[in-house]
Amino acid sequence: MRFSEIKDHLAGFRVGIAGAGGLGSNCAVALARSGVGTLVISDFDVIEPANLNRQCYFASQVGTFKTVALKENIARINPDIIVIAHTEKLDKLNIPEIFASCDVIVEAFDSDKMKEMLAETVQTRMPGTPLVMGSGLAGWGKNEAIKFRKIDETLYICGDESTTAGEEMPPMAPRVGIVANMQANTVVEILMKRTRDYFRQ
Repeated sequence: MRFSEIKDHLAGFRVGIAGAGGLGSNCAVALARSGVGTLVISDFDVIEPANLNRQCYFASQVGTFKTVALKENIARINPDIIVIAHTEKLDKLNIPEIFASCDVIVEAFDSDKMKEMLAETVQTRMPGTPLVMGSGLAGWGKNEAIKFRKIDETLYICGDESTTAGEEMPPMAPRVGIVANMQANTVVEILMKRTRDYFRQ
């Protein structure tokens, strides 16, 4: 299949991204380059200098809301992509509203509690919507430990599922990028298996 055909197919889908940090920003860019038509991105943080070692932003954007900067960056990469940016903290009440009509949702949080909350909310209030999660990406090396695991038709996990980020084991661009692109690749695989008659009206 030619890339033009892949892009035309992916243009009909909407993907939600919960978090616009290391995983979220890099995953969003990969999906935009792939041609996914609409990205719904939610994050309430602003860019800090410490984010630049692994997140898809620039020094000139420090102090800007991540969702605003990411929308600008994606527009420079592929102006045909629709980016719906929400600058607010996600919770059990607004997740179903913000990500309504999304064909797949990507989890890109730092906090384990937020990860659990998102998974529980999507599975109980948005049944049938695939969720692609990231788990275990801190440090460097150990490529062989990074993996993909399909729990069922609606839950997928990318990462080594063991490392926890901290001062002695910081998240770094190579491993963060690997997991973020693995998440994007999983999204593309899910969407490419769907036919046009699946598209939401």
